[in-house]
This record gives sequence, structure tokens and C-alpha cells, in this order.
Amino acid sequence: MIDDGTAPFWRATLALCLGSFMIFANVYLTQPLLPTFVQTFQITELQAGWSFTITTLTLGISLLFYGPLSDAYGRKSLMLMSMTGVVLTTFMLSQTQSYSMLLFWRGLQGLCLGGLPAIAIAYMSDEFKHKAMILAVGFYISGNTIGGIGGRLIGGFVGEWLGWSETFLVMTLVSFILLMLFAMLLPASQHFVAKKVTPVAMLVQLARHLQNPLLLLAYLIGGFNFFIFINQYSFVTFLLADAPYNLSPSWLGLLFLTYLSGTVGSALSGRIAQRIPQPVCMIIGILILMAGSLVTLIPSIWGIIGGFLISAFGFFFAHSTASSWVSHNAHQAKASASSLYLLFYYLGASSGGFYLQPFWEWAGWSGIVAGSLLVLMLTLVTALVLYRISAANNVSVSMH
Repeated sequence: MIDDGTAPFWRATLALCLGSFMIFANVYLTQPLLPTFVQTFQITELQAGWSFTITTLTLGISLLFYGPLSDAYGRKSLMLMSMTGVVLTTFMLSQTQSYSMLLFWRGLQGLCLGGLPAIAIAYMSDEFKHKAMILAVGFYISGNTIGGIGGRLIGGFVGEWLGWSETFLVMTLVSFILLMLFAMLLPASQHFVAKKVTPVAMLVQLARHLQNPLLLLAYLIGGFNFFIFINQYSFVTFLLADAPYNLSPSWLGLLFLTYLSGTVGSALSGRIAQRIPQPVCMIIGILILMAGSLVTLIPSIWGIIGGFLISAFGFFFAHSTASSWVSHNAHQAKASASSLYLLFYYLGASSGGFYLQPFWEWAGWSGIVAGSLLVLMLTLVTALVLYRISAANNVSVSMH
């Protein structure tokens, strides 16, 4: 088993972080381009958001299949195959001329994007010692945040400089390079044990996970936090592209540098969760996310940036903790347990825009914050219930 601080630990962790960067850069590439799509294709704000929604929806659905398949056929080969599909679909997006075809390829791309997120934490659970896995998950989710930033910066700057089609072409090249590095760096599985998987067995495993309150509550926390957090970023692009801010796509892309505080939050979560119960970490993260949402009501660009810096730290602190919690508390079929967490997570991402849209039409950005706080109060209560159940059942709620 790989121990923390060793050369194999850093090789494997770097490979998974680079792969994570590739995946999430592709997921979020279109977010700063949403106002551009509205103008180019003469569509509504909600329709422009479909370029993000369709990807997260198909990504979420694909997770149900990648996790169990990796339990049966192995981790690294399946991750490589799905990442190759990402490179090919990103190239096809660069050749697309109509919005309907763009949505088609973004949907297909989402099916490929699910491979690494579904399998990465299961790979770590197989190959790493427990303490090393907690640290590696924190670094890996930091890679998610940096990928999210990178994709949005590429989308914003290349989109403004060369155009949206060329943005996908540049992303194809970046993705291919990262795929090669991932293939070279990631050690082959040493401790993977194949399990026979049938459709019935898959459904039984998923049902068992959903019947486990320690897992189900974490799924709800992760899903509904992301339901709000990621869609706040979509609506704020429309706020900032309009008067009085009038920001261009490249400046909108820079807004996503606020994700860097989330990178810090993810990296810190593993160490802090060794000292205090993980459900308490989730509670703290949600409270910080709520505070950040309120700060964005300050009517200035610096108030909005400051609010998103706070929100990103809180969100990723809670998400990284919940993700690690699921892997630790799933005593069988860990890959499918992690996949189910991510299914809730991405279903939240793909549906949150529909929930927030009426709040946007009602009261603009103030409406978005009001709608956000309603949901975040529910996830806060859910995290409190998780803490009480885990304490009552004498679950190891801190990771010593």
C-alpha cells in the first residue's frame, strides 16, 4: 500500500490531479462563454446555460456505470479510455457550427468526462494507506478546483481572443497533453481485486448505499450544496456582463480565480478532519458558504469577488470532507458509493439553474441569494442530523 510522502504517493497524486484538471477544465470551459452564446446563437440565458447543464447531467448519469464497471474490469484502463473520449469529443466541438450540435457533443462529452471522477477515489482507496488516502483526496479535489479555474480562464481569454470554436481547439490540445502525462505517471493497480458485476448486483449495491443514512445524508449535502454554488457562478456572469459592470468574457473568466480559495479549502479539509469530526467540518463549510453568499450582496465588484472567495472556500471544504466521508463509510462497493455521491453532486449542478431562474427573474441577484439561502439552510440541518446519527452509532466521525 502507498504511504504518504513517498515517491509513488506523489507520482500517483500528481497524475490524478492532472487528470482531474483535464476533466474539470472541459466541464467548465463554456461558463464564461454563456453571454457569448446568447449573442451568437440568439438564444435566452437559460438556453445558453444548457451548454453546461447537459454536460453535468450526462456526466452524472455516466457515473452510475463507470463505478461498477471499474469494480469488475479495473481502474486505470477505464480512466484512460474515458479520457481519450474526452479528447475526441472536445475536438468535435471545435468543428461544430450550430447550437443544437454543440449541445449534442457536449452531452456526449459528459458521458466521457465521468470516467475519472467515478474511479479516482476508488483507485486511491485500493492503493493508498488510509491516512495517505485522506491527504490524497484533498489534493485531488484541489485539482478539481484548479481545473475549474483553468477551463474558465481558457474559455474567457481564448474565447475573446480567437472565438468560441477555437476555444475548443485549444482545449483539445491541452487535454491531449494531460492525457499523455496521466498515462505515464499513474502507477498500475497493485491491490485491485476484480468483482463479478451484474446489472442486478449493481442495483442491489446502489440500493444498499441509499439505505445507509451515513451515506444518504452525505449525498444530499454534496448534491444540494453544488445545486446552489455552481449555478451562482452561471447567473453572476449575466449580472457582470450587464451594466454597470459590462465585463468582457476574459474578465468574466478571471472571476473564477475565486476558486483558488476552494483549492485551499480542499487541501486543508483532510488535515482538519483528522482533528475534528467530519460532519462538523461539513457544518462549518456550509456556514462559510452561506456567509459568502450574503457578502456578494455588497453592490461592488470587490464585494462580489470577496463573497465568491469566501463561498468557494466553504463549499470545497464541505465537499472534500463529504466525498472522503462516503469512501470511508462505504464498507463494500466503494466505487459505486463514490459514484452515487457524484451522481447527486452533478444532478444538483444540472438542475440548480432551473430552481434559481425564477428567483433571478423575480429580484435579480438579490433573488439568487435568497433562493440560495433557503436551500443551504436545509443542507445545514442535514449535516447536523448526520452528526447526531454518526455520534449515536459510535461511528468514527473524525479521521485519526
